[in-house]
Amino acid sequence: MTERLYYDNAYLTAFEARVLELRPNGDHFDVLLDRSAFYPTSGGQPFDTGMLGGAQVVDVNVEEGLVWHTVTSPLTVGDTVRGQIDWPRRFDHMQQHAGDHMIAGALHRMMGGVTIGLHISEDVSTIDVAMPEGVTRISEEEIRRIELDVNEHIQRDVPIRCWFPTEEEVAALPLRKKPTVSEHVRIVAIGDDEMVACGGTHPATAGQIGLVKILSVTPARGKMRVAFVAGQRALRDYFRCHEAAHRAAELLSVKVEGLADSVAALQEKLREAETQLIGFRREQLLSRMNQLLAEAEILPDGIKMVACFVEADAMLLRELVSKLIEAPGVIALLGAATGDQCSYVFGRSTDVTADMGSLLRDSARPLGGKGGGRPDFAQGGGCREILAAACEMLRG
Repeated sequence: MTERLYYDNAYLTAFEARVLELRPNGDHFDVLLDRSAFYPTSGGQPFDTGMLGGAQVVDVNVEEGLVWHTVTSPLTVGDTVRGQIDWPRRFDHMQQHAGDHMIAGALHRMMGGVTIGLHISEDVSTIDVAMPEGVTRISEEEIRRIELDVNEHIQRDVPIRCWFPTEEEVAALPLRKKPTVSEHVRIVAIGDDEMVACGGTHPATAGQIGLVKILSVTPARGKMRVAFVAGQRALRDYFRCHEAAHRAAELLSVKVEGLADSVAALQEKLREAETQLIGFRREQLLSRMNQLLAEAEILPDGIKMVACFVEADAMLLRELVSKLIEAPGVIALLGAATGDQCSYVFGRSTDVTADMGSLLRDSARPLGGKGGGRPDFAQGGGCREILAAACEMLRG
């Protein structure tokens, strides 16, 4: 068993240890020490990084009680090496993990939620919570209640205690949930109302977390996923939001508190402008019907083929094709491009026998598109080349 120094002192950043074993790991090497302050990936908390002698530590894992350090260059078995922990990374993980406990504790006390998983990524941390009656969402007001409870405990700087009690003591403790292990159970208590088994690293007091902010609460695999940031991450999130809100308010010449109303008013104006633009486009395109028919390609059987791209949404595209095929002897193949992808509507006059559904399907599929429909009217989508392919098929 590797002696894990972080259990006794999460603030230990430098230590000395003896190299017990070395094994190759691709371009790197795995090193086993007799003692270590490096935290291995466990319980949703990522591994520590830093240096061992002159080698960079890029991963830390635990195997059957042994802590293995993946390093960039080999060390010598039997040597004593100095370990140096990347403290900013370690302390960030301590803040996130303690924030997780406090949110989980508040959810359990106030709403009966049971946390079943933690994940700390580089920017956001998440916990999955099994809520009573399968609830997967909570209201904004309930989120604020959780945040206020957590941050009130942080502001009171309640103590955080980590220790290994006896089996008898564990059985008597008011734990938030039952431990997942039966031996060497480590308990973390935050203040008087949060206590759970945990092997992670934590600050000595809640005040060192600084701030906790819940970013979102969403359904995830039948559970409720809470995304949050704590400590410096929460401060950086505040900086970003503060700067973005004030910049937007400056651009709109309003105060920050009036930003939402101003954006809503702009959205309404934009919807009105888009409606007017669609109307103008419709009038313009409908006025070109005679011109499109006059410029149509005449196929060998005398059918007029109108094939082109226009600026239109799906509804207008269908209307244009419907108007064109009111005239006898017409096949209309119209497309509307949005970036690299296009929407298509194919149609034919009642006196034409060509099958539009088959035409669109046969021209689109070889080019990765899709479509189909009735013999007289079809819709689909795909790349720009579909229109040219359909025209060639009609030309025979």
